[in-house]
Amino acid sequence: MKELNYTDAMQRLELIVAQLEEGKKSVDELSELVKEASELVNLCREKLKSTEEDIQKAFENT
Repeated sequence: MKELNYTDAMQRLELIVAQLEEGKKSVDELSELVKEASELVNLCREKLKSTEEDIQKAFENT
């Protein structure tokens, strides 16, 4: 998966959720979408964690 920024990852997750809610995907397609969604969630968590750490460091230095 190419490196996405947080906003792009969230937009892709929203699209995947919409596709899952439609219920028109095959089992194979569902499996791939769920795997991609999992990777995107992990990417977003890491970006949020990194941002939180950056903010804490910034306030520690003031």
